[in-house]
Amino acid sequence: MRIAFVGGGTMAEAIIKGILAHKLAGPGQICVGEPVEPRRKTLTERHGIRVVADNRQAIEGAQAVVLAIKPQNLGDAFASLKGSIRPDQTVVSIVAGVRLATLTEGLGHQAVVRVMPNTPGQIGAGVSAWTTSDGVSEDGRQMARAIVQTLGVDVYVDDEKYIEMATALSGSGPAYVFAFLEALIEAGVYLGMSRDMARTLAMHTVLGSAKLMQESGESPANLRAMVSSPGG
Repeated sequence: MRIAFVGGGTMAEAIIKGILAHKLAGPGQICVGEPVEPRRKTLTERHGIRVVADNRQAIEGAQAVVLAIKPQNLGDAFASLKGSIRPDQTVVSIVAGVRLATLTEGLGHQAVVRVMPNTPGQIGAGVSAWTTSDGVSEDGRQMARAIVQTLGVDVYVDDEKYIEMATALSGSGPAYVFAFLEALIEAGVYLGMSRDMARTLAMHTVLGSAKLMQESGESPANLRAMVSSPGG
């Protein structure tokens, strides 16, 4: 599979690492369009992939084009890509908050997949909600799913409204988890623990609790009651 990226930031690199680890493509089958020269050099040195400054050049010959830019840079991406995407190419967008209608119109291309990943995807432990425009073929859908799964768990939805909901829940959710962890650590330090001890206890409390919920199949309400009830 030949895969192109428009944008070579943190999430793009996370997907690149996942693609390479899952052997969806080799380094010679990946090309990135990235305007910042030091970043181009870094990506090439780390992953042995081809990185160019021009987006049109980056997407030539690719089956999938991953749109991995910040929303404020979308206008420039539209200008550079419109008219150059082949009908048989599938565009996979991880641009937050940008609807399919905006993407298909701005790109002049009907086969678009919209993905809402989250930051744990950087280590392959994320969860992503995704959906497709009507123009995506079954092969394009399967290709998109394979790419999304390199970030972790995937949840396909057939109504785009759920992507907006996922943005609030799983997209923003890690910030709430980190804020909770930060509070637990500070409480531990306040009680007299070293910061390293408090960090270890807090981090593994959250990790273990999530794993217990996953493996037990119990609701969070029941698990909470096991701890907070008089006999728990």
